[in-house]
Amino acid sequence: MSHPRMPALFLGHGSPMNVLEDNRYTRAWQQLGETLPRPRAILAISAHWYTRGTAVTAMHQPRTIHDFGGFPQALFDVHYPAPGSPALAQQVIEVLAPIAVQADSEWGFDHGSWGVLAKMYPEADIPLIQLSIDSTQSAAWHFEMGRKLAALRDEGVMIVASGNVVHNLRMIRWQGAEHAYPWAENFNQFVRDNLHFQGSSAQHPLVNYEQHESAKLANPTPEHYLPLLYILGTRIDDEPVTVPVEGMEMGAISMLSVQIG
Repeated sequence: MSHPRMPALFLGHGSPMNVLEDNRYTRAWQQLGETLPRPRAILAISAHWYTRGTAVTAMHQPRTIHDFGGFPQALFDVHYPAPGSPALAQQVIEVLAPIAVQADSEWGFDHGSWGVLAKMYPEADIPLIQLSIDSTQSAAWHFEMGRKLAALRDEGVMIVASGNVVHNLRMIRWQGAEHAYPWAENFNQFVRDNLHFQGSSAQHPLVNYEQHESAKLANPTPEHYLPLLYILGTRIDDEPVTVPVEGMEMGAISMLSVQIG
């Protein structure tokens, strides 16, 4: 069976409270689910599964992980019972070879994945697997992982990565939150300006993001930024790159989302 090429998405997920809220970000995610071609399966890449080495969920029924604290009970009551897909997990292992990928039976879906997919596909009826982010590897390595995964897009698999291109929890503003820090705006615009770059990973400004003057403030740790590189790596030829929604929250969290294709 032939499938249309699936788009690839990076979604700025922000606070877990978006799961319970109705706002312009959640409405944008909902609209994506309603208007994009329906995938036969989804491969999620979340900032919240940051590991040594690479793993992929390979069980039939992954659990919903509530990897946060201090939020209302209603948030812990949300479950996302999408089926897993051991077959797709095995396909990912083969596509990424010779990189060693562990078939995982412990993790599940963390809020970086189910938090956005619950808005896109609330019926939770599309097979879903999640790929971890190897904390020991370079930004260029993660970009190249995206290139390897791009082939899945022609087989009906939607790749959905989730993080935030500006993510500094220590600097969030509880007062005056509508005003972003200049360094946060600066780095966010740098990302925005370079989404369409075509060239090798060695030349890509967004792969070499650490050279930017605001990089350390924008991303004190890299796990929320790196999912973007997987999605940029999946771009085939001169596919369109669009921004479904964007915004800055609490001064230091970018909600920029990116669509390839």
